[in-house]
Amino acid sequence: MADDAPGWMAAERAEIANHNANGSWTLIDRSQLPAGRSLVRLIWVYKRKRSGAMKARLCVQGCAQVHGVDYDQTFCATMRPTSLRTLASIAACRGLRMR
Repeated sequence: MADDAPGWMAAERAEIANHNANGSWTLIDRSQLPAGRSLVRLIWVYKRKRSGAMKARLCVQGCAQVHGVDYDQTFCATMRPTSLRTLASIAACRGLRMR
């Protein structure tokens, strides 16, 4: 597994670069942390894709977060276009309305 280390480190660098490009966070010094607040812990999750590609995800331990304090947005999964077309087709065949 030691020979995989460069691949995992490259995956970590790519993940951090994506977060920086998206503006996911603002780096601050610990001395700037407001009184009574604590840092949110991060963990790395690693996965090797079927293609052999290495994927590293930086995840926040959500159980330690408070809505409105530590975050103000949540992720919402979206539907694939093919699934939407299938659903619209079924609704049209049954005379149902979609909204």
